Amino acid sequence: MGRAGKLTVGAVIGGMALTIALMAALDPPAPRASALPQISGADARPNLKDTLRRCRTVTVADAECEAAWEAKRRHFFGQEEDEK
Repeated sequence: MGRAGKLTVGAVIGGMALTIALMAALDPPAPRASALPQISGADARPNLKDTLRRCRTVTVADAECEAAWEAKRRHFFGQEEDEK
């Protein structure tokens, strides 16, 4: 194969790679089905993980969020519940 043939093959492979990259970038990802846990009972309290997930987007002061973040900090630093 001559030089012109190698350049042609390289251009074709490069064009295909560029096409695939553009299709992946422009095509929106398929929505993932999130399986939310089913909570039975009206007074069921959400667990800490769900509360922290909700609190990531809260922009106003929320006592429940502050308590959840404090519990997460205590757990992260290995502090006991009695210490403050």
